Amino acid sequence: MSAEARLAFVTEWLDPSSGVKWTYQFFYYPASKEVEMVDVKNRRHFLKKVRPTEDVKPELLYVGSTITVYSRQLKIVDYADDYTRSRMEVKSEKTLGMVKPDAFKHLGKILNAIYQSGFIVNKLRVCKLSKQEAQAFYAVHQGKPFYDTLTDYMSSGRICAMELVAPGAIGKWRSLLGPTDSDQARREAPDSIRAHFGTNKTYNACHGSDAPDTAAQELGFFFGQSPPVGKCDLGRNTTLAVIKPHLVLDGAAGLVLDCIQEVFEVSAAQMFTLDKTTAAEFYEVYKGVLSPGEFNAMVDELTSGPCVAVEVADRDGANPVESFRELCGPMDPELGRVLRPKSLRALFGLNKIRNGVHCTDLVEDGPLEASYFFTILQSVGSA
Repeated sequence: MSAEARLAFVTEWLDPSSGVKWTYQFFYYPASKEVEMVDVKNRRHFLKKVRPTEDVKPELLYVGSTITVYSRQLKIVDYADDYTRSRMEVKSEKTLGMVKPDAFKHLGKILNAIYQSGFIVNKLRVCKLSKQEAQAFYAVHQGKPFYDTLTDYMSSGRICAMELVAPGAIGKWRSLLGPTDSDQARREAPDSIRAHFGTNKTYNACHGSDAPDTAAQELGFFFGQSPPVGKCDLGRNTTLAVIKPHLVLDGAAGLVLDCIQEVFEVSAAQMFTLDKTTAAEFYEVYKGVLSPGEFNAMVDELTSGPCVAVEVADRDGANPVESFRELCGPMDPELGRVLRPKSLRALFGLNKIRNGVHCTDLVEDGPLEASYFFTILQSVGSA
């Protein structure tokens, strides 16, 4: 078989029952959309060449990505041959995209612009940096006249850090941002993010890495430390939204966040890829309410790709559980389109399982559900 006929990757799968990590060679055949898997340890076929029931998206085939094949979440850890490396690395450059405090209220709109421009958002975290953390991130500028002003500003409110993936991602993101000075951006690049959301040269909406080495270092700062920097969930008087994988994979997460930010405060958010054990544990309360078929379908959907967990707070300090549940609408989007046509599920849901968003049902469960994602999953290293 010629190398040109297929792409080859090294993948890992963690068996949630035994805790054993399995390594597979994963082959993807672009022409037929078929896949094939070989168990590396036992040197035998695990999955013979077949087209999965749900096609693997070729744009997700890069190192660091997670793909789902027959309910197994495979993390791509390396390229398996030089042909695949040479063909795919150029298509999957990574950069840090960061929404700064002055533009955080426009996070949904900026995230939507990112998706519309062809980026994959592989990681996402909302943070609030301490002064010391901001100084560490901008250590290269230490001693410069603007250093204190910059670090005061960057620790003044919430930010959103993202790992963006695209061909030529560094240059593509900086082009989408526009000139550093927001006033210059409005003159020279009126469609850029800084033209729309920036104020001046310092309050300029977003940050972007300027080179591959810098991108790797900056991504490591936000996504490679344990415990992670900038933990900012409130942990009380909040509720939880989960933007489901079908919307994340369709690039609609920004639209949903924008709808949420029109009414509520986003106090924390993070992208997660859940396994079946974790998803079933999170949905435990529904086991006695839904049929086994519906419950398993909900678990399958929540593990079919990345989701975005969002801690939601009321702007006036009230408990947001009931009012946010009203914004989400009925669980069945078809019913929502009749009774609450402007609700999130009516606007973004497809059916009762792929209904766009999960929301907390009971007032007492709001902080508990939020803490499951922002405290428990963090502590066990599942984020």
